[in-house]
Amino acid sequence: MQFPGYRILIFAKAPVPGTCKTRLVPALSEWGAAGLSGALTLHLLAMLGEARVAPAILCCTPDCGHPLFQRRGEEKWVQRGNDLGERMLDAAGRALEEAGRVLLVGTDCPALSAGYLERAFRALERSDVVIGPAEDGGYVLLGLKKLDASLSLPAMESEAKAGSPR
Repeated sequence: MQFPGYRILIFAKAPVPGTCKTRLVPALSEWGAAGLSGALTLHLLAMLGEARVAPAILCCTPDCGHPLFQRRGEEKWVQRGNDLGERMLDAAGRALEEAGRVLLVGTDCPALSAGYLERAFRALERSDVVIGPAEDGGYVLLGLKKLDASLSLPAMESEAKAGSPR
C-alpha cells in the first residue's frame, strides 16, 4: 500500500433501477442505468484493489446491504446527511479522525487512474484542499487534509444542483 495512513472515500449509490443514473433514462432503461451504475462501481473498486494506492472506504447509500456492496472486502460506511454535501462532509470528518489525508471520489469517472490519485495525495503535501476538475465543469475528486469552517460542502451541492460554476 503506497499511502497506508491516508483514505480514499468512494461515494456509491446502490444500483437499484429507478434510483440511480436517472438522467440516462430513457436513453437507457431504468435497468440499463442501474446496470451501468453497478459496472462503474465495480470498475473503480477493481482499479483501487489492483493499484493499492491507499485503503478505500465504500460510502454507501441508502445503506450497505445491496449485494454489489457485499462483493468486496473494503470497509463500508453508510452515508449520513440530508444531501450529498452533508454526506461528504460527514465522511471526510470521520476519515480525518484516523487518516492524514482523504480523497473523496464518485463511481462515475471510469478514466480515474491510480496515478491521478497518487498525484492528488502528493498535491495535498502543499495544499489543504485539492480539486480534480471534470470536463463538464464539475469535479471528479476532492482531496482534504483537514476540515475548515470555510469549506461548505452543502453549499457546493446546492450550486451543483443550480448549475453554477465551481
